[in-house]
Amino acid sequence: MSATGVSRLARFWDSSLFDQFELFRYFDQPSRKHPMPCRPRILLLSVSAGNGHVRAAQAIEAHANKLFPGIEVCHLDVMQLMPAGFRKIYTDWYVKITSRFPEAWGWLYRITDGTRSSWIDTIRKKIEKSCAHAFFKEIESFNPDAIICTHFLPAELLSDLRHHKKLLCPVWVQVTDYDLHHMWVHAHVSGYFVATEELAYRLQAYGINKENIAITGIPVMPGFTAPLSRNDLANRFGLDPNRLTVMMMGGGAGVSEMATLTQKLLTLDQNFQLIVLAGKNKALLSSLNSLSVPPSKTLVALGFIQEVHALMACADLVITKPGGLSTSECLIMGVPMLLTNPIPGQEERNAAHLLQEGAAIRADDEVTLLYRLQNLLAQPLRLAQMRDRAKALARPEAASMVLKQVINAMHKKSPYEAT
Repeated sequence: MSATGVSRLARFWDSSLFDQFELFRYFDQPSRKHPMPCRPRILLLSVSAGNGHVRAAQAIEAHANKLFPGIEVCHLDVMQLMPAGFRKIYTDWYVKITSRFPEAWGWLYRITDGTRSSWIDTIRKKIEKSCAHAFFKEIESFNPDAIICTHFLPAELLSDLRHHKKLLCPVWVQVTDYDLHHMWVHAHVSGYFVATEELAYRLQAYGINKENIAITGIPVMPGFTAPLSRNDLANRFGLDPNRLTVMMMGGGAGVSEMATLTQKLLTLDQNFQLIVLAGKNKALLSSLNSLSVPPSKTLVALGFIQEVHALMACADLVITKPGGLSTSECLIMGVPMLLTNPIPGQEERNAAHLLQEGAAIRADDEVTLLYRLQNLLAQPLRLAQMRDRAKALARPEAASMVLKQVINAMHKKSPYEAT
């Protein structure tokens, strides 16, 4: 598009003609349209582009229901409120490009992690706002007293509303990785929850006041923060609690690739048990169950299971992709990680953080994975040191810290103390 064309398009968007689209008509009046509800309301907003953003919101919701029964909490996936075409492009495109063209995603991640004043960025924002009609209506319907976003898309949309005084309730942002992309940063949100001191420092470098940043960690489900007995859980899953146990999570691996890797793991000389999670991939689970298991090995292959924490409590090492949520769960359980095939961008930077902190090692191909796994299992002292580092990095109180800060900000001094 030519510079003249961009200029004309920008003038159209800023004109009264574009106002006829009434993007903010649900927020025309700065005053509340409904009386203050009897129970304070917190709205959680996630985006189903990857699982981590949704899981973080679910974790906060679960802790809220447990700790603050006097608070009404609602969790919405913003993608379900967007037009089908936008939803397909936003979520399906993300999955396809990260799985098929990861280097392209890494390039896009890097070039967008900087100044956000380009004409491309302007067009993107206008498209997002034009598709947010149902989203804005849902916010007005719920009439929240506070909003927590676990993805940058709703944070950006609501920051703009607050800037124009069309939304009065506070909007908080929970960053769900050990990296901070510039798209998370918005001037008109109430505060940020981040995983590390480094991310807090970076937010300050972007101009966010220190007082508006809390170092909480990344929220995980309550099951990961509760005391668990390895002996009891190992017996439940047919494992020996005294044997070395490796757990592998499927991530985005294909059926053939994952089954082949599992078979090779079962032929290694080390004496260990193997847990493999296939998730909702029934074909993979079927392939895993048909593998030949040597008498000296134990294989526990499972499909989708809610109690991942129970299996992780039996593990001495987890093989996983470095997503923000899955790695946070490992840290809280005190389990070292062997990180595989990180997506360039946020996962690669997650991996870099965990390697630097000594809680993980990394392998980018099958041969390297087999070598480094055997090498690590042969060094029990090193494995124990990595376990200690994982425990030191863990922040199991993340969700409760987020909730307490939000509630205290709502009421200055909250009458809804944790039970």
